[in-house]
Amino acid sequence: MATSYPTPTVKERWAWAFYDWANSAFITTVMVAFFPIFFRNYWASELPSEEVTLHLGTANALASLSVMLLAPFLGAIADRGGIKKPLMAVFVVLGVCATLLLTVIGQNQWQWAMFAFVLAVVGFLGANIFYDSLLVDVAEEKDFNRVSALGYGLGYLGGGLLFSLCVLMSLHPEWFGLADSSSAVRWSFGVTAVWWAGFSIPLWLLVHQKSGNSALPRPALGRLLVEGWQDFMDTFRHIRQLKSVGLFLLAYWFYIDGVDTIIVMSVDYGQTLGLPETSLITALLITQFIAFPAAILFGFLGNKIGAKRGILVGLAAYMVITLGASQIVSVNGFYALALCVGLVQGGVQALSRSLYASLIPAEQAAKFFGFYNMLGKFAAVLGPLLVGWFGVLTGSSRLGLLAVLILFIIGGILLWRVPLPKRS
Repeated sequence: MATSYPTPTVKERWAWAFYDWANSAFITTVMVAFFPIFFRNYWASELPSEEVTLHLGTANALASLSVMLLAPFLGAIADRGGIKKPLMAVFVVLGVCATLLLTVIGQNQWQWAMFAFVLAVVGFLGANIFYDSLLVDVAEEKDFNRVSALGYGLGYLGGGLLFSLCVLMSLHPEWFGLADSSSAVRWSFGVTAVWWAGFSIPLWLLVHQKSGNSALPRPALGRLLVEGWQDFMDTFRHIRQLKSVGLFLLAYWFYIDGVDTIIVMSVDYGQTLGLPETSLITALLITQFIAFPAAILFGFLGNKIGAKRGILVGLAAYMVITLGASQIVSVNGFYALALCVGLVQGGVQALSRSLYASLIPAEQAAKFFGFYNMLGKFAAVLGPLLVGWFGVLTGSSRLGLLAVLILFIIGGILLWRVPLPKRS
C-alpha cells in the first residue's frame, strides 16, 4: 500500500504536466522530424542510404544505452538525497545545450552531428527519469491515469504547435528573414532548445518533491554515492520480490521497444520508401494533433476499464498498424498510418506510466522509475538496431519494420499476466 501524502494542488499538476509541453518539442521537431531528414540530406549526404539508416539507429541506441546504464543508480541517489529536481535540471541543461550545438555543425560533419544528437537525447531521456517519478508527488493514485494522460496530451499539443512553426520556417524561410531552408532547420534546433528551457520553468517554481527522503538532511556527496549504490541493489532485490512490478517491467521492456522504434525511425522509413519530405512532415503533424485528444481520452479509458486493459487495447492496435505499415505504397497510406499511430501512441505511454506508478512504493518512486526508464531505453537500444541491421541484411526496410511485430505480441502476453494490487 502506497504511503499517503498531503493532497497535491491543481497548480502542481498543471506545472508538472507542462514539462511534457516543454520537452515534447525536442522529440517531435528534432528527434523524430528534422534531425533524421537533415542528417540524411546535409550532414551525411555523401553516405549510402542504408549506412545513413544504420548511423541513425546507432545514435539512438548509444543515447538509450547510456541512460539505461545510469538510470537505476541516479534514481536511487535522487530518492536518497531528495534531489529529483536538481538531477533533472542537470539533464535538461545538457539536452538544451546539445540541441543548441546542432545549430553550428557544418555540412558533411556527420560524426559531430551524431555526437551532439546523442548528448541531446541523453539529456532528454535522463531528465525523464526524474520527471516521471514526480508523478507520485503531484497526484494521488486515483488520479494517476488522468494526470499522466494530461501530460502526454499537452506534450503532443505543444510539440505539434512548435513543429508547425518550424515547418513554416523550413518551407518559407523568406517569411522569417532567413536565407534558405537549411538556415531555417538550424534555427528550428535553436528555437526548440529555447522552448524546452523556457516552458520548464513552471515545474521548477511550483512542483515540490514530497516522496523520498527530501525531508532528511542531505548526505555528503561521497556518502550519497555509496548509499545510492546500496539503494540500487536493494531496489533490484525488491523488484525481484514484487511479482507485479517485475512482470510489468519485463512486459514493458518488450512492447515499448516497438513503440519507441516506430517513433524514432518512422521518418527515415518513409524516406526509404521514396515519400516526399513535405508528406512526411504532414504525417507527423497529423500524429501530433490527433494524439493530443487521444492521449487524454485514454486517461479516461484507463479509469473506465483499467490501465492494463487500456494498454492492451493500444498494443492490439499497434500490431495492426505495423502490418499495415509494411504494405504502404502511397502517401495516403502513410497519412492513414500517422492517424492510427496518433490514436494510440500517447495512450500507451501515459497508461504505462500511471500503471507502474500504482504498482510501486511512492516513497521510492525515483529509484523504481530508474528501472522503468532503464528497461524502456534498453528496449530502444535493440529496436532501432534491429530495423537498421535487418534492413541492411535483407535490402528491405519493410522486412526490418515487420521484425518489431513480435515485440508487441510478447509484451502483450506478459502484460496480461501482471497481477494488479487489490483495492480496499
